[in-house]
Amino acid sequence: MTDFILDYELTIRLAAFFSVFAVMAGWEVVQPCRQQRFTRGQRWFANLGITLLNTLLLRLLFPAAAVGFAAFAEVKGWGLLNEIQLPFWLSVIIAVTLMDMVIYLQHVMVHAVPALWRLHRVHHADPDYDLTTGARFHPIEILLSMLIKIATIAALGPPVIAVLIFEVILNGMAMFNHGNVSLPKSLDRLLRWLVVTPDMHRVHHSCDSRGDQQQLRLQSVDLGPSDGHLQGGTETWPYRDADRSQLAAGSTVDDKAERDAENPVSKEYSGWRRL
Repeated sequence: MTDFILDYELTIRLAAFFSVFAVMAGWEVVQPCRQQRFTRGQRWFANLGITLLNTLLLRLLFPAAAVGFAAFAEVKGWGLLNEIQLPFWLSVIIAVTLMDMVIYLQHVMVHAVPALWRLHRVHHADPDYDLTTGARFHPIEILLSMLIKIATIAALGPPVIAVLIFEVILNGMAMFNHGNVSLPKSLDRLLRWLVVTPDMHRVHHSCDSRGDQQQLRLQSVDLGPSDGHLQGGTETWPYRDADRSQLAAGSTVDDKAERDAENPVSKEYSGWRRL
């Protein structure tokens, strides 16, 4: 199985990416949550352009990527899960869950450390909010993220298929929870016990500093309430739904927004504050 995954890892990931992208793009057209300030042409060229640049950089500097390194670590016997005997299915679940927690801690770190925030604000400074926001990251942040994944794999020793599953979920959920889509409230409340929904994560992209601190969970598994906010049926966000929809990214952008939409890496956007 490992050889098959290594041979077709890029194909599997691209197929998953374009499938989710097509579904989310169609959903945004059919049932948008909020009216966009800018056209797709104004934003998507920049957002997808930086996504392509990041992909090329990763493949140039890390040809084997995280999946290839997991195979190398497996051969070398590195990592906790290569040292202990567990059912394979359990090792996969543990690996995906722990890798997700590491990415969550990375997300906290890029908000808390000033130097890293200067990189991460490329993501937050998107003057609108849709599925392409989930792929808009500074190239240096993407490279740092890969180094963190590699270190995690070396320490954890996850099965190769677990790393592939995690990468597919991570990318797919990034598009989902940044989607400009509307979910029925009852379904949204149910789903946010398991995953980060678009309405839940949109608060984190608020231009109001009261909102940007509320929700730091990232793409995939939500392991339970961490602060009593925005979780399952116990939502305590202090604003009405109508107010919350206006706290999405782009609701209070400054005069530089349109220019910044076309220059995501050189952003000096003042509408965001570091946590």
